[in-house]
Amino acid sequence: MRTVEPGTPCWADLATPGLEDAKRFYPQLFGWTGRVSAQPQADGYTVFLKDGRTVAGVGPPATEDQVPIWSTYVATDDADLVATRVEAAGGQVVVSPFDVHDQGRMAVLADPAGAVFCVWQPMTMRGAELFNAPGSICWTELVSPDPEGAKEFYALVFGWQAEEQPVGPVTYTGWRCGARIVAGMTPPLAELPADLPAYWTVYFAVEDADATAARAAELGGTILVPPYDNPAGRTAALRDPQGALFSVTALA
Repeated sequence: MRTVEPGTPCWADLATPGLEDAKRFYPQLFGWTGRVSAQPQADGYTVFLKDGRTVAGVGPPATEDQVPIWSTYVATDDADLVATRVEAAGGQVVVSPFDVHDQGRMAVLADPAGAVFCVWQPMTMRGAELFNAPGSICWTELVSPDPEGAKEFYALVFGWQAEEQPVGPVTYTGWRCGARIVAGMTPPLAELPADLPAYWTVYFAVEDADATAARAAELGGTILVPPYDNPAGRTAALRDPQGALFSVTALA
């Protein structure tokens, strides 16, 4: 079983009122298959698999007014301690830590700029079983109008160290956890709506970013940012038919 290092993004799932539509859209886009939870209280929560290995999940929203959103989960040894650190650092505990059956313990949290993320204290479910391959998570990124505040917050919560590198006209930040850069941060793109709060976005690896973006549009999604080249590869920002943001990258 793959070991999840604390402070490392380990899972992503989609909360959406359009559960059945998501179970149509994403398998057709990424070649996923779905496995519905047998737990009655899971409300149809579905784990997506690629080539038999878990890559992401989808379930109904926690509240009626929740917008469709992909959530990043960061691994931890102690979800309760992380929640305490979030409050002390000026963030918000959106959902207090709770056990997800025998699979793990999680909490839903937000940084001071409003970016929502989750933590996962694994038990029987360690996280995704496939990364950086087509159809799986390849990157997670904070989009924030307050990068300096984010640097202070995530250092206090996860011990992440910010490493800056210029990428074109903007300064890109890598989050270092121990020996690895585990996630990134960027200011909001000019193409995105100006009223978007800070948010975490999930990137999925694909063979061909242009073909995937076109296919997403055919399936009822929206191309927010058309495919463009960057140091990581070729990337596009998309919305699914219910409005959830996500990105795809053909890795260089």
